[in-house]
Amino acid sequence: MGALPKRKISSSVRGQRRSHNALKVTGMSKCSKCGNVKREHFACPSCGFYKEKKETKKS
Repeated sequence: MGALPKRKISSSVRGQRRSHNALKVTGMSKCSKCGNVKREHFACPSCGFYKEKKETKKS
């Protein structure tokens, strides 16, 4: 026989346990060239600049 729970876990207790599992919001900043919102430490998706330099795709 497999293991069985002794008591039913209520939805509120289950939710309290899972309350820390949500994804955190990543840091966002404005692009210095075009002013659009971009992720920090990433090239701007609209203009392609990162740290005042044009980034090119590397294959």
